[in-house]
Amino acid sequence: MNDIIVIVGPTGVGKTKLSIELAKRINAEIINGDSVSIYKKLNIGSAKPSKEEMNGIVHHLIDICDVNDDYTVYDYQKDCRDCIKDIESRNKRVIIVGGTGLYIKAALYDYRFSAENNYSSFDDLTNEEILEKIRKYDGNIDVHVNNRQRLVRLLNKFINNSLFSNDKDKLLYNIKVIGLTTDREVIYDRINDRVDKMLETGLLSEVESLKDEYETSRILNSGIGYKEFKGYLFGDKKLDEVIHEIKKDSRHFAKRQYTFFNNQFNVKWFDVDFLNFNNTIDEVYEYIKE
Repeated sequence: MNDIIVIVGPTGVGKTKLSIELAKRINAEIINGDSVSIYKKLNIGSAKPSKEEMNGIVHHLIDICDVNDDYTVYDYQKDCRDCIKDIESRNKRVIIVGGTGLYIKAALYDYRFSAENNYSSFDDLTNEEILEKIRKYDGNIDVHVNNRQRLVRLLNKFINNSLFSNDKDKLLYNIKVIGLTTDREVIYDRINDRVDKMLETGLLSEVESLKDEYETSRILNSGIGYKEFKGYLFGDKKLDEVIHEIKKDSRHFAKRQYTFFNNQFNVKWFDVDFLNFNNTIDEVYEYIKE
């Protein structure tokens, strides 16, 4: 069986473009490995590839959830493995591309989750106590304490899907992990420019159209490019403050991505030639042919 090609790297380094060009050359389909692109309506802030950018290449696990769905790494693991099986059954290659390292690692390595079959109403707990337990799983959760139905649903989801045993270094597939990188300051400049372009192409309108969803949507309250707008939509935060926060959070996330990929994957890193990206495509293509 052919190796699964995994393309990782920090925000804004060219992963999407590389994946599409490689897919054309090796007869592959692409599985999204970004936790925000999974959601419908989150298009600009997630830098989700457009239909034009996809250029006829089949993409999986994009736009499969509503913003109020509580999609977890457990769900991604199952869905990604199902996609791999389906694509390979049709004698096509698999490319996984994205920056959410934990999702990709859980799909490809021997991460095991408890079965999602125990549901409790937590009648013995107050709303505040349920929220406190939820935040032990995810400190970024921002759900209203009075929304008990959602609190109960979230806590059940976390309890049932929490990692209980794994051999995190045991691969279940043959893979080649491609990492795209460049000088740190270049990455930061590209991130800043990309955020500006998102604003120019309608990010504010996209967020304003989702305002009513913020009270109940986990992803809007935790996803970079969306969570920073909450103070603007419901408080007195200025737009320039929001833009500054998105850029800062994106830069910090890029640093965490490097750390995770270096520590968790056996990555072959390639310095991106932004002046002639085809050089990078050719270099990676020669490597995966070996």
